[in-house]
Amino acid sequence: MRENPQDGHSFANPDEVVVRHLDLDWDVRFDRRTLDGSATLHVERVVEGAGAALRLDTRDLSIIAVELSDDGADWTQTPFTLGEADPILGAPLEVTLSEAATQVRIAYTTSPGASGVQGLEPVQTAGKMHPFMFTQSQAIHARSWIPLQDTPGVRVTYRATVRTPPALRAVMSAANDAEMPLDGEFRFEMRQPIPSYLIALAVGDLAFRSMGARTGVYAEPSVVESAAAEFNDTEAMMAATERLYGPYRWERYDLLVLPPSFPFGGMENPRLTFATPTVIAGDKSLVALVAHELAHSWSGNLVTNATWRDFWLNEGVTVYLERRILEEVFGRTRVDMEATLDRQALDEELARLEPPDQILHIDLKGRDPDDGMNQVPYLKGELFLRLLEETVGRPRFDTFLRAYFDHFAFRSITTGDFVAYLNAHLLADDADADLAETLQIDAWLEQPGLPANAPRSMSDALTRVEQQAARWASGETAATVLETSDWTTQEWLHFLKSVPETLTAGQMAEFDEAFGFTEAGNSEVAHQWLLTAIRNQYEPAYLRFETYLVGIGRRKLIKPLYDELVKTPEGRARAEAIYERARPGYHPIAVSSIDEVVRP
Repeated sequence: MRENPQDGHSFANPDEVVVRHLDLDWDVRFDRRTLDGSATLHVERVVEGAGAALRLDTRDLSIIAVELSDDGADWTQTPFTLGEADPILGAPLEVTLSEAATQVRIAYTTSPGASGVQGLEPVQTAGKMHPFMFTQSQAIHARSWIPLQDTPGVRVTYRATVRTPPALRAVMSAANDAEMPLDGEFRFEMRQPIPSYLIALAVGDLAFRSMGARTGVYAEPSVVESAAAEFNDTEAMMAATERLYGPYRWERYDLLVLPPSFPFGGMENPRLTFATPTVIAGDKSLVALVAHELAHSWSGNLVTNATWRDFWLNEGVTVYLERRILEEVFGRTRVDMEATLDRQALDEELARLEPPDQILHIDLKGRDPDDGMNQVPYLKGELFLRLLEETVGRPRFDTFLRAYFDHFAFRSITTGDFVAYLNAHLLADDADADLAETLQIDAWLEQPGLPANAPRSMSDALTRVEQQAARWASGETAATVLETSDWTTQEWLHFLKSVPETLTAGQMAEFDEAFGFTEAGNSEVAHQWLLTAIRNQYEPAYLRFETYLVGIGRRKLIKPLYDELVKTPEGRARAEAIYERARPGYHPIAVSSIDEVVRP
């Protein structure tokens, strides 16, 4: 029996009237930090005669007028009501529908502080010459820039017309044309139905480089060459995923490298992944992010969680696919290192979280769905998938997953839907009649912590790193003679986590002199070193962590540094001073998290 996919994070009524298509029309106003224009919603009555209203989600939108049409040619104004704002959900917009209406046109403007839109001054970009604007709709931020049914259970196609200042390029999670002239007007079409959180727009000084027949990268001109070199295995990753899980169904896969304020590593907007520049390490050591976002083209974009309590269906399956892609392209040694480090990260996260937040099928009623975006849906979810693979065998599990993507293609599903399909198509025919009970599926999905049958990962490369760290810590070996010449980012990270947490000033200086950690260009290595520097009050790194915190806005890399700083009175004072400078350049999503730490 299908689980009721009622979304507790939406005011919408798609069980009565559902939106099938959007026509969007905007002027991008950098001077006012707004999008001004209209959204035309093509609606379908699910139940004949069911209600005479369409309920939509909004957040801080100024609604100017609402009109109805039954043919797209003749329009008449209709009453509407903008309800009281909820601090998490925003405000419901209720539109009175006529009996014949099939289209609803809403003229509106966004707020300068829209939670899903960030506008950057020229000084905040790589080129320093032009402003930049980008959106971030996951989880429920699309409603801050489009009035719509903002739930992943509703999928829409869309067309858009975007007018920009001259010399700037607009791109969207839709069909993009890199040759489109910079004449101030851009047109887009997304023909495949997608959930609202995957609608995305960016406007800036953007160049394009092709990386293959179906892949390319957009970035500011000073960044685009290094980005294309870093990500040039993307076409090979696509081919590997298609061999495993079926055809890529979105025509092109391009990436957009955003300015450093982007709050996430990546966002899997279909056809155009948004990515942080912090993954451009120069040695491809951080391109697991590209594998992850590409994998979302199957798990998340093609088959989507119907509500945010089912988020693990997006992320757990995607981390599993990511590992399989990396194994195909870079080999098992790389995957073993990634998996080992991630298990450590998950154990640390589980120790930090309260039991209700350790559950895959998490109850987020009354909470911001962003609260559920920790390591649990990603890494506990991946371990569950890996357990299934190891139990039934990789060939059989691959066949199951490929059929799963075909069966639910372009649909949004619940955890209940997944379990029903799993039971019917993987477990029911197994010779072991008690296999479902042996797997402890209920414990994995509905209980906190990790079940005892959770898979473990081992990495010989990381074991050797631990041995070298122990030799140094015991005084047996100096830092300068450690065998590190061919270490990857993963090995450096493990080394910094393997040495004692408390170090002397002399030991910190020895490391810095031997390895140049304070000036490390790799954002992940610099992050781990700066955590170590804060814990050990290593003053030579103070200037670097100030420039690091001011210079980037990726929440994963900056929030733990603030968390560590505020543990001492001196550190809190330093955190407050740095945050005063850095906060104006951070995305609203990052600000909301770090305010709780620095400005409780």
